[in-house]
Amino acid sequence: MRTIRFISVVTVFASIALIGMILAGPPAGKEVSGKEALAEHRSPVKALEVYLDAFHFHNGEIEKQMEIHHYCSRLNEDVIQCALFDGNTAGARLVGVEYVISEQAFKTLPDEERKMWHSHVYEVKSGQLISPGLSDEAERELMKKIISTYGKTWHTWSTEHMNDRLPLGVPSLMRAFTKDGQAHPALIERRDKFLSVSTDAEKKVRADMEAPAVQPGADAWQDGKAFQPRLMPVSP
Repeated sequence: MRTIRFISVVTVFASIALIGMILAGPPAGKEVSGKEALAEHRSPVKALEVYLDAFHFHNGEIEKQMEIHHYCSRLNEDVIQCALFDGNTAGARLVGVEYVISEQAFKTLPDEERKMWHSHVYEVKSGQLISPGLSDEAERELMKKIISTYGKTWHTWSTEHMNDRLPLGVPSLMRAFTKDGQAHPALIERRDKFLSVSTDAEKKVRADMEAPAVQPGADAWQDGKAFQPRLMPVSP
């Protein structure tokens, strides 16, 4: 039986409810005033209730890899947005953002834009992407939804400065693994031990899950097309 550290029962049930929203579509709603938001406890942050755990690596430097905790919500029928943290406790640092789009939306992207996006097929099939705290059935339904999506991930607490007190450096474009042997075994083992899960067991359970073909242009780093942003002067 899966057990989770630092995950409240309220969060687990909220996550299950939000999975229903992700599968069914975004709810109708309207903007509210600041006072109304406070009174009714409405907040974009409140919606980030789907908890996912996975691994990222620095685009172009696969040895620079880390575990990242995702807190996600659905923005519309094609977009899920995730706040990224280096832990799952109140003291965790907000280190970045990931946008997840549907396969249909990815197909509309120009070639240059596709270079920044990665597929989720291997993350799901390998068992590396998990949703701690969910039942096996609920997690499987969520993974069936995610497997055909694509992610664009930016770490705003630069990879080069993850051990610093301050969020220094230029944001980094991050990637997800695409085949066995890329992720450091010790990284996976540490995650599995901490969250009381088994990546190998998840991989076996998902063996029969249909894996869609990866769309052209995604995972561009595999073709040697790795790049990172840098500060450049602009004309006033």
